Amino acid sequence: MALANRLAYLLKVPRAPVPVFLCPVLASYSDPVHSTRRRDVRIQKRQLHVETAAAPVHELPTPSQLLELPRSCPGCGAFTQIVSPDQPGFFSTNRKSVKAFIARHGQASGRGQSGDSETFQRVLGSADAALLSQMGLTGAKQPTEASQKSTTKPTPICNRCHDLTHHRAGVSVIHPTIKSISEIIAESPHKYNYIYHVLDAADFPLSLIPSLQRQLSLAPQRSLNRRAKTSRFQYGRKAEMSFIITRSDLLAPKKEQVDSLMPYIVEVLRDALGGTGENVRLGNVRCVSAKRGWWTKQVKEDIWNRGGGGWMVGKVNVGKSNLFENVFPKGRYEDISIRAVRHAARQGPYSGEEDLESQSIGVRGQHIKERTQQSSDEENAHMLGDSLLPPAPPEIPFPVLPLVSSLPGTTASPIRIPFGGGKGELIDLPGLSRGDLEDFVKDDHKQDLVMRHRIKPEQLVIKPGQSLLVGGLVRITPLTEVPVLAYPFVPMKCHVTSAERAIAIHTQKEESRVVKNVKPGFGSRMDPAGTFPLKWDVTKQRAGPLTKKEAAGLSPKVLPFAVLSTDVLIEGCGWVELVAQVRKKDMESIDAVGDFFDTRPYPRVEIVSPDGRHIGVRQPMGAWMLNRKAGLSQKSARPRRSMKGEKKNMKKAQRKAELLSDA
Repeated sequence: MALANRLAYLLKVPRAPVPVFLCPVLASYSDPVHSTRRRDVRIQKRQLHVETAAAPVHELPTPSQLLELPRSCPGCGAFTQIVSPDQPGFFSTNRKSVKAFIARHGQASGRGQSGDSETFQRVLGSADAALLSQMGLTGAKQPTEASQKSTTKPTPICNRCHDLTHHRAGVSVIHPTIKSISEIIAESPHKYNYIYHVLDAADFPLSLIPSLQRQLSLAPQRSLNRRAKTSRFQYGRKAEMSFIITRSDLLAPKKEQVDSLMPYIVEVLRDALGGTGENVRLGNVRCVSAKRGWWTKQVKEDIWNRGGGGWMVGKVNVGKSNLFENVFPKGRYEDISIRAVRHAARQGPYSGEEDLESQSIGVRGQHIKERTQQSSDEENAHMLGDSLLPPAPPEIPFPVLPLVSSLPGTTASPIRIPFGGGKGELIDLPGLSRGDLEDFVKDDHKQDLVMRHRIKPEQLVIKPGQSLLVGGLVRITPLTEVPVLAYPFVPMKCHVTSAERAIAIHTQKEESRVVKNVKPGFGSRMDPAGTFPLKWDVTKQRAGPLTKKEAAGLSPKVLPFAVLSTDVLIEGCGWVELVAQVRKKDMESIDAVGDFFDTRPYPRVEIVSPDGRHIGVRQPMGAWMLNRKAGLSQKSARPRRSMKGEKKNMKKAQRKAELLSDA
């Protein structure tokens, strides 16, 4: 009955309107009943590079082979489909991994071996020979090493995930909206849910979703009041949220330096939240690095201790799947009470100490078997229904984790992976849209928009009458007669030139040998994003020995100048640190400093970007000084004195002494 339901599910047309991001093949399905509804649907194709080779020939599976394929791709979460080879979830039988998977399941079904018989054979293989002889099972068939290896082979991924892994080529899926994410989380089967709002450290806090708490109907953040409740139930469920900032290794080379930035990160996050962040504690903020393993162990322990449903929510390319791979509790089960195991051992015929482990394994296996049967029943119920949340797969100790790729929109559907023998599950959700900045870039330069490692920028000086071009996409022009220092923490090439030539290159009226990453015909869409002041005072950090305690130790108030700075954020790419030094006399204004409207003449810069978007401003982090200090601290000893010309000077002094002695 389950096989018939599954075959009908894979071949039928959905009866209810399903979001296109859950099943992308619906956009290309040629059904006359549904064609009018999907006529205006456009699939955004975003390729890592263009393939010039001929299209491969895919072998479609037969109906019998279709039943042996996985119900969904473990890499992207898309449901298995045989309609469109270019869309997620398509499996072709000419791949070795798919052939081996079909052969394993076909042999098991042909011999009549179910999951219970395979479990029985594995238990016999791990049991003691004396125990088997007393039970009369000496002639039982022992599982061979080849059969044990065959059961541990991973589930194959779809063709799209295979191409992303081995050929770095693929097509992005349609990004869901916050309303779709809210409807998916609303169907959670867990009473206790925890939302992990994943942010990117490269453009923090542009990847923040300010209305996430209101859109998901979550409990409000804990306020500063000491009597504030830690959590509460809503609609019979308990849902909490925390902020996780990933890829923190892009900020500083050491973990201690990133930890020292936590007060700054919390303050910037509070400003980004607006009015809702003024009276909250924000004690649920973590800055982690999946690449270096910074604070991932603590997050993994929190996920294990909380249990229930853990949901990874965020925008595309913020590192959700990479974080998922590092914080998922693999190969770990719920702790078993030793007292209950010993009591069960005394009741049985064998109460030796060597049987305690086998008893615990039996209890754990029975619990996992019950959870697997429950997930199978849930999966069949989901097939016959119209749920937006896909069914949970059977729990295994080391499952295939979501695919990690720099392509925006790699995850097509929610990926549910249970852990702990039914203790909870972790769900990786598709990312929300992060803007269309990559649509302005050529296909072979789209990888240049993603910051993969920490940038060591070069100090660029923007003089009056000059402009800074950041990858041909963003133009920064100072509006005051003050030189501005720029430190671009972006993976794109930066170029300083005259303002007139920068405008001509940016609008594609003139060709450049440096800027070649923008698609032709997009020069007319470069619009002003606004003028931004350099209003944060960083004199104490930038004045050098004048303000250091071990040197002059002067206060910044007595200095005749001030150093002002700001960070210009480029969505999904990085940031540019701008610094300018001005005289305090020029900063004097008629209005007092404490007025509501600060009208002091700060240095300003004009920023022009595609469609006037993808730009933000934040309080300066001081990343250049932080990385510069790390480089200087490596010099442990004083350098040796140069001996160049020392022998020549000694001879001159000796001749002069001889002449004086003769005289």
